[in-house]
Amino acid sequence: MPTYASLVELEGRDVQNTQELASIWGEIRTEFEDHDAELIDSYAVLGHHDFLIIFEAGDRDGAFKSALTLHRHGLDAQTMSVVDTDDFAQLVDEI
Repeated sequence: MPTYASLVELEGRDVQNTQELASIWGEIRTEFEDHDAELIDSYAVLGHHDFLIIFEAGDRDGAFKSALTLHRHGLDAQTMSVVDTDDFAQLVDEI
């Protein structure tokens, strides 16, 4: 399955405590599964973005729906397709 990364900012989202924020990930994981996608990992990030989410989706439609799920939960996310560097190196070798 293709892999995607979302850079997430909490800007504009009113989070009362860390427990509330942690509960969001469970809801997102469940909703991703409804879109034939799997939340692989999530990381807290220092810097401009607050979180990095890595997920796989069965197809582009599932990726779009998963990205919209993040927005529906009040998370401002920039989602992009990513390729493993080994796969990328092999692709470059073919050119």
